[in-house]
Amino acid sequence: MTPAAAAGPRRRIRIGIDTGGTFTDVVALDEESGELVTTKTPSTPSDPADGFMNGIDKVLGLLGCTGADVTAVAHGTTVATNQLLEDKIDRLGFITTEGYEYILEIARQAVPDGYGNSYFWVKPDRIVPVDLVHTVGGRFDHKGNEVRPFDEEGARGAARRLREQGILTIGVCFLHSYANSAHEERMREILREEHPEAIVSISSEVLREYREYERSMTTLVDAAVKPRVARYVGGIRQRLDAFTTAGEAPRRVPFAIMKSNGGVLSAEEVVHQPITTVLSGPAAGALGAALIAEKAGFDKVLTCDGGGTSTDVSVVLGGEPTLTTEGTVGRFPSKIPMIDVVTVGAGGGSIAWISPEGTLKVGPRSAGADPGPLCYGKGGTEPTITDAHVLLGRIPPHLLGGEIPLDVDAAREGLTKMAAELGMGIEQLANGILEISAWNQANALRQITVKRGLDVRDFTMATFGGSGSLLLCRLIDILGLAGVIVPRDPGNVSAFGLLTVDVRCDYVQTAVGSHPELDHPKVAGIFDELAGKAGDALDKEGFAAEDHRYVRTADLRYFGQAFEVRVPVPDGPFTAELADTVAESFHTAHEQLYGYNFRGDTSQPVEWVNLRVTGVGPIRRPELRELPGREGDVERARTGTRAVCFADRDGYVDTAVYARPELAPGDLVVGPAIIEEFGSTIPIHPGFAARVDAYGNVVVTRDTDTTSTASKGA
Repeated sequence: MTPAAAAGPRRRIRIGIDTGGTFTDVVALDEESGELVTTKTPSTPSDPADGFMNGIDKVLGLLGCTGADVTAVAHGTTVATNQLLEDKIDRLGFITTEGYEYILEIARQAVPDGYGNSYFWVKPDRIVPVDLVHTVGGRFDHKGNEVRPFDEEGARGAARRLREQGILTIGVCFLHSYANSAHEERMREILREEHPEAIVSISSEVLREYREYERSMTTLVDAAVKPRVARYVGGIRQRLDAFTTAGEAPRRVPFAIMKSNGGVLSAEEVVHQPITTVLSGPAAGALGAALIAEKAGFDKVLTCDGGGTSTDVSVVLGGEPTLTTEGTVGRFPSKIPMIDVVTVGAGGGSIAWISPEGTLKVGPRSAGADPGPLCYGKGGTEPTITDAHVLLGRIPPHLLGGEIPLDVDAAREGLTKMAAELGMGIEQLANGILEISAWNQANALRQITVKRGLDVRDFTMATFGGSGSLLLCRLIDILGLAGVIVPRDPGNVSAFGLLTVDVRCDYVQTAVGSHPELDHPKVAGIFDELAGKAGDALDKEGFAAEDHRYVRTADLRYFGQAFEVRVPVPDGPFTAELADTVAESFHTAHEQLYGYNFRGDTSQPVEWVNLRVTGVGPIRRPELRELPGREGDVERARTGTRAVCFADRDGYVDTAVYARPELAPGDLVVGPAIIEEFGSTIPIHPGFAARVDAYGNVVVTRDTDTTSTASKGA
């Protein structure tokens, strides 16, 4: 590790680190000069903190800096996500209201893939088995009025039984505690007295919304990931402090963790609400891509973040990623505010396999970073998407500019064996693997557009991540996209996004009321209360009151509906006129999503359900600058040719290869061509063209002159 120097002038370096399944991506910003430096290092699944510290050391070495120059670190972590995806849940205890002990068993009527494909589906085990569920007497109604007093002796008995059962992690969810949290807070006090070693999450702090099953599950997921997230964040905090203060007086560099809602929170606070970190890496990528695309002049953008294990897609409208509270991680619903990201198992390490029926399948199982694809030469035994790309020549026989050599012969051997089993040629198999992967990604993109009432053809796509750009030409064809923008250093966009995010604190309160009979002073009071909580949280994060910003939203529905639509609530006093404005926004949003609305129909009144306030503490974002032009034409960037197969029927063709760092604004590359850089590769298929814009982004579209196969300068 690079030690911190004892003396000398200091630079101000802010660092963003995103830990993925295969690589850890790092971006460093020199706050004085505005210089951005990016790099990648292999992830360390056995201890992700090792990859984290290796990444800091590597990027500081590139800058010629030391740990003493670091002023802040923001981190996107997959610790909570991976724990849930891998279903590694330690034994949990659950305390709920008397008479509701089977709420987890009943759950929701949800069958994967529909009944037609699920004749033999068996409901998975509950997150807490029945013998570890305990109930306590006492109850509030939906307005927060106490119907039955809290059973103190019963509560102590439940706490003792869980202690005797050896349960150290406990979730508490009482009926209607979103309206009155007194019983849950008392239960937590009793657990501290009777079972002081227990880690406890209560629903009134995790999710103050109605719907008992979702609130119970969200609370239990929060409890489940709390120990592991606390250990991970605490370990990094300790190592980061030691690294940045070696040889100097102790100091604590601000260390923030990315949240799923598109904001960050200090590591000290995030351990108290770890569920907010699920999908934090994909959220950072969506934000980074949103900023880059907006600067490039695109306001309707799909983001496609391709990693080693999966591909994450989202929608950006007007520079802001869309949000949802209907997320699921693995098999666990998590009803927290999060950027609306859909994940599909189609990353570079996704494994190709043959189904029992004899058909070719790809993913969702992944070879990950260890052992990785066959071509990694680390013990992988099954062909992957990366093996198909390297065999077809679409990526070079190495990664990270030569740091990681790839064994093309090992990939060919594995693919040849599978091709023989399927009775097809090896190139036909490799192209088939990539075609299935492209359709998997396309279906995910349709899920966040067509199923949300959006026309996918109206969007430009931003691709990033190590594997995000490899199938972009095929996706343009499948989806009819206007084009694709590939940012500079696409493999590090998620890490870059960590340098662009504000601190965000979300608060919600269920307050069901009919719009015609809405109690406006009561609603105003709830908004003020939520804003007060958000302000207190921003104070703890070190923001001055004059820098606080508050965003109000509300979940509305038509009376009798089982779902809500979130709409913005403008600033200002909450009056009847403002409420009518919100209701009008709801009618419009409902029309866009579902194709109809009941505007003006008094038999279908609007109903207010949840009130939300997000507190925002702004940070200084990196400035994206236009790049200077260069002398000569695009041939300056040409590094040679390589045999590449774009379609098995056409075989291999000699294809020009270009070094992306040598391309300049205005350059035009016409396919077939390959554009390479340190962290990613862009295959430009025949019939497509790539132009470099003023900010160094590569914009790929269908080539209007498909007869040309030579690359040319603009």
